[in-house]
Amino acid sequence: MVKELIRKNRSYRRFYENSPVSRATLVELVELARCAPSAANRQPLKYLLSYTPERNSLIFPHLCWAGYLTDWPGPAPGERPAGYIVILGDTTISKNFDCDHGIAAQSMLLGAVEAGLGGCMIGAIDRTGLRQALQIPSHFEILLVLALGRPQEEVVLETVDKSGDIRYWRDEKGVHHVPKRSLADLIID
Repeated sequence: MVKELIRKNRSYRRFYENSPVSRATLVELVELARCAPSAANRQPLKYLLSYTPERNSLIFPHLCWAGYLTDWPGPAPGERPAGYIVILGDTTISKNFDCDHGIAAQSMLLGAVEAGLGGCMIGAIDRTGLRQALQIPSHFEILLVLALGRPQEEVVLETVDKSGDIRYWRDEKGVHHVPKRSLADLIID
């Protein structure tokens, strides 16, 4: 059921790094993105896959993790993603990617959840460093990175309290809490 997949699709930031994500699994996720809607049906997105420890280690240092957790530098060794999908915009097809990369990323993350994986959509990227590390040609714009793997953390949805604070946080047991606005706060009649 789609509703259940969406509820399970959280931003996981700690994984069982030694539990591999295969190339075949990443290709299946890209197949979901390939079938997703695209503005004017231009289909300008391309996907760089990473599923080996060697290539993953080239990507990890160029990602920023969990801005609200200012005392946490990101996943420790052993907790890092086992795979990545770098979403690229091919500027030879289009200069404007509209919301295609968001639609593609969500489609792939929902597929990951269905496959027993979890992920995190990362937009805070050292794009220059990542481009150099992976030798990404200049006609590709780096749009997003999906970090993927078998989740090693629990993520709990909370209702935003009276203070209105939407910042996520971790409790003393390492459980990740994500405040969400209530449905009544979102709908304007």
